Amino acid sequence: MKTYVRKCANCDIRIEENVYKYSKEKIGYSLCRNCQDWYKNLDRTVTDKAINLYFELKNRGIKAELEKFDGYKHIDIAIVSARLNIEIDGKQHNTQTEQALSDLKRTYYSFMKGYYTIRIPNSIAYNKELIKETADYIEEMVNHSKTTAKLR
Repeated sequence: MKTYVRKCANCDIRIEENVYKYSKEKIGYSLCRNCQDWYKNLDRTVTDKAINLYFELKNRGIKAELEKFDGYKHIDIAIVSARLNIEIDGKQHNTQTEQALSDLKRTYYSFMKGYYTIRIPNSIAYNKELIKETADYIEEMVNHSKTTAKLR
């Protein structure tokens, strides 16, 4: 008899204990077999920082999407229901003028489509406690977005 006591951190289905243990040991997250394949096939440009925040948000029940393509660009993390894009930026986003202008243009085009972009520096994303606090703020934004959407 299979024992199902854990859930996949990505798709939320129940997983067997042996799958859970393997996934936690090899990947670091509780993932079902399908999501382990998804994780292994992620574009290697996805940073660990984005992945950590993504799973912190998923852990809170937020329907986030990793590396969402909006037809123009890839977004590190998108929360479509809240019309919120999250970009995790390295220092080059502040020190290289061409990169900074490109980021401003990306933010502008998303804003014109009705999406708000927040930029989180890598310096926050390196710290597990700060990732949790960042996810707390994002969760509040998502909840506020749901509340204001109901009032419209």
